[in-house]
Amino acid sequence: MISEAVGRHQSFEARFDHCGRFPGVLYLAPEPDAGFRSLTEAIVERWPEYPPFGGQFDDVVPHLTVAQGQDEVVLAKAEADLLTGLPVIAQVSTVDLLIHDGTQWRHRASFSLASAPLR
Repeated sequence: MISEAVGRHQSFEARFDHCGRFPGVLYLAPEPDAGFRSLTEAIVERWPEYPPFGGQFDDVVPHLTVAQGQDEVVLAKAEADLLTGLPVIAQVSTVDLLIHDGTQWRHRASFSLASAPLR
């Protein structure tokens, strides 16, 4: 179960302070990205027959997609607008399972991470 694979991981803070690009994609890059990588590795370890992105990439880059499939002018404008509002700091306490039906993404379930110890 997904809850078992990710539930042993502690919640963590992520800071998004810069944008990145893949071809046709604008994203926010988390710093640090170790928590996201650890969660991805836990899922891959549990279900190695289903690698992220179908195994297309040797290194899965943690990211938060902001825009995809738009022309370069739209991506550049979105990036300029985003930069004025950064950083964004978030507490990551759940993993959400999204399903793509060929047209859009739909939320299927949420799985809680372990609570981080109080500081």
